[in-house]
Amino acid sequence: MLSIRSAARSAPRALGRLARQTPVARPNTLFKTSSPLSAALRTQRASAFSTTVFRRAAESDEELAAKLESELQFEEEVKQNEQLPASVKDFLDNSPFELHDSPGKEDVKLTRTFGDEKITITFSIADLANYDPDMYEQDRALEDEDDIDASDVQNANKQANVPATGGARSAQAEEDLEAEEEEDLDDDAAPPTRLSIVVEKPGRSPGALNIDAVAQDGSIVVENMFYYEDAALATPTTPEGAQKKADVYPGPPFGSLDEDLQILMERYLEERGVTQALAVFAPDYVDVKEQKEYVRWLSNVKGFISA
Repeated sequence: MLSIRSAARSAPRALGRLARQTPVARPNTLFKTSSPLSAALRTQRASAFSTTVFRRAAESDEELAAKLESELQFEEEVKQNEQLPASVKDFLDNSPFELHDSPGKEDVKLTRTFGDEKITITFSIADLANYDPDMYEQDRALEDEDDIDASDVQNANKQANVPATGGARSAQAEEDLEAEEEEDLDDDAAPPTRLSIVVEKPGRSPGALNIDAVAQDGSIVVENMFYYEDAALATPTTPEGAQKKADVYPGPPFGSLDEDLQILMERYLEERGVTQALAVFAPDYVDVKEQKEYVRWLSNVKGFISA
């Protein structure tokens, strides 16, 4: 009896366990078999979406290419109406320097021989992108601070001897007017251009002089003068060379040298063609070069988009 009762009590539980152990078939939503109609609809929607995307991309490309072509035509019209600056033409016609300007490159080089010396001057259109007018004006203000102080002293001395009849104010008004005119001229002036001047003596000396200068307002302003025992360090072409150049003692700031030494060094450069003509040419040619590179860039981008 006990065995039968035990069997009867345990039977439902065994069946329950069996029921729990038996897997229940459930629909697989991940790999659900689609009907031919739904599959066709999805394919049609995907095809329509892809076609729409590509059509829009093609229209956008055509619009971009047309805009680039319009810009190219505009630049060509401007080029036809513009002439090469006189400073550039005169320098190229009369200067002993030979111009090296490779399309697509930022740097421009001028080379010449002076006796047994080889002189290379390098400047770049990158100066236009890096030019900060506010910082430039601050530097000029600091440089002119002493001149302004001296002018104030002179004005005070003049006013001490001038009766208070308005004459002093008239002189001051004239000075203010001249200052405004100079500011207007400065607004039209080209940005300063940095020059790297390298002087070598092949066969006579393994070293080289490297002078950093700035062409601005028709003048050459020397900033630093380096000497390298290995001339290759003056114009390094590898990261290792650039690191070796950075490790060399650069020498004192040019402005801290004896004034007579500064004057003689400036005369040394002038005799080798680093003159006022170069100071005017370099910024003007940077503008010409940048314009040519911009047109070349427009043409290259248009060609790529239209390909």
